[in-house]
Amino acid sequence: MEFTVLDPSVSGFWSVIPPLVAIILALATKEVISSLIIGILAGTAIYTCFMHQPVIMVLQNTVGLMAVKIGENASMVLFMALLGALVSVITSAGGSKAYGEWAFRKLKGKRYASLMTALLGIIIFIDDYFNALTIGTVMRPVTDKFKISREKLSYFIDSTAAPVCIIAPISSWAAAVSGFIEGEDGLFLFIKAIPMNLYALLTIFMVFWIAFRQKGDYGPMAAAERAAAAADSPGDLEDVELDENAMADVSEKGHVLDLVLPILFLFAFSILSMLYYGGFWEVPEGGETRSFFRQLSDAFGNTSAGPALALAGMCSIFVAFLQFVPRRVLSFHDFFDALTRGVKTMVPALIILTLAWTISGVCRDMLNTGEVVSHWVKMSKLSIGFVPVLLFVVAGALSFSTGTSWGTFGILIPIGLAISGAIDPTINNLVLSAILAGSVLGDHCSPISDTTILSSTGAGCFHINHVETQIPYALTTGAVCVIGYAIAGGLHESGLPYWSVTGISWAITFGLLTVLLIVLPIVWKGRRYEYPVVRKHRHNA
Repeated sequence: MEFTVLDPSVSGFWSVIPPLVAIILALATKEVISSLIIGILAGTAIYTCFMHQPVIMVLQNTVGLMAVKIGENASMVLFMALLGALVSVITSAGGSKAYGEWAFRKLKGKRYASLMTALLGIIIFIDDYFNALTIGTVMRPVTDKFKISREKLSYFIDSTAAPVCIIAPISSWAAAVSGFIEGEDGLFLFIKAIPMNLYALLTIFMVFWIAFRQKGDYGPMAAAERAAAAADSPGDLEDVELDENAMADVSEKGHVLDLVLPILFLFAFSILSMLYYGGFWEVPEGGETRSFFRQLSDAFGNTSAGPALALAGMCSIFVAFLQFVPRRVLSFHDFFDALTRGVKTMVPALIILTLAWTISGVCRDMLNTGEVVSHWVKMSKLSIGFVPVLLFVVAGALSFSTGTSWGTFGILIPIGLAISGAIDPTINNLVLSAILAGSVLGDHCSPISDTTILSSTGAGCFHINHVETQIPYALTTGAVCVIGYAIAGGLHESGLPYWSVTGISWAITFGLLTVLLIVLPIVWKGRRYEYPVVRKHRHNA
């Protein structure tokens, strides 16, 4: 089903109403599914009205767009179902239990468990979806034993997914960004922008600071940590179907390797599949000779992450079958029962993701929300030194409203580079880094973001709890970044070279963030937030 995208002059302010409705309702009611549905219906109703279609088309457009989005993301739906199945099989085989007991003996306390979680987030940098779900699988039993809240685990996962991917030259994110840059080597410009991607760098710094300094939490996260410390297990504070179902009939024959090996195979298969779909082993047309690094970057740049991850998931389940069934860790019947349970646990997250993709489609494919926002940027008459901070704020707002950082990249990168190219091409690196940083900030704060949803799913955390506890942390870093980009723009306008601008901006922003991370836990203890809230008989939605 095809849709006619409205002209920005037609949709105007109306185009930002659907995401605003969904976000405000989600934060107010703490019900994501109903909020997304209402936001989608508001958007399709606006679209139907502007297109002068009959009222029944509101529902027809909604169903049609939803079908299109499911089709576009079918491979990712399959990957999530397969990953849920793999997690359930590993848990039923006793791998997660054995790993949790081993890690509890080896790790010396909450600090080491937290640092291990953060470190895994750095290591797994190929794709944010894979990062979010894999780290949750591996570390949830460990963090539960050390009474680290599910909210903090979600924060560690979310804050080492997109922020790491957006500064990794070999990742699905680097490939996406490079594809939005026209007329020059996109990967080269992406790499040059990394040092000034302040939000990503400061967020990673903050993750390790929070992990190392155990009493450094503030706001809602401090309340969640107090609740976890008082509970028998952080899992008792969450109603996550994954934990209830997957723990049924856990084998007593499980070993640490029964968790480690399937995850390692999944990681290896994911990389190999991405290279395969990216044409790493194909001979270039005309027999062109390429260096190994060029072959590698081209393959990741041309790959299809969804099909590659789905293939990796299927291969990993096949390996798990050979690992568990012949050894009689699981019987043939129990193995496939675990597969079925695992797929079922992913249904709530898949429902939310489908609705998030749909409302993103309403904004992009119907109401042209991005073009409206970008038009407002173009109409502003500002000096070149203020452009980076403006684009950072606009990218954050757009990504927050639409729930997609990649969609924000596609909208703002061409516009931002066109503005800087026309006024001062030497500021291209700073402009690109500001757009990338703002997009990730908005993605982190948005309750309708797919990576935010997957992070809470991977951690087994109630989704709105994850959003509530992460937003103050994300906004702390975001506020420092606003100051950093304002300073960087001013320094560039004064004639300083890029690397001097980078060094001064780093010194100021890292210093300011350090001061805030010392002061905020003292002045904002989050006493008014109430965790625990035991949510029995309720999905992770």
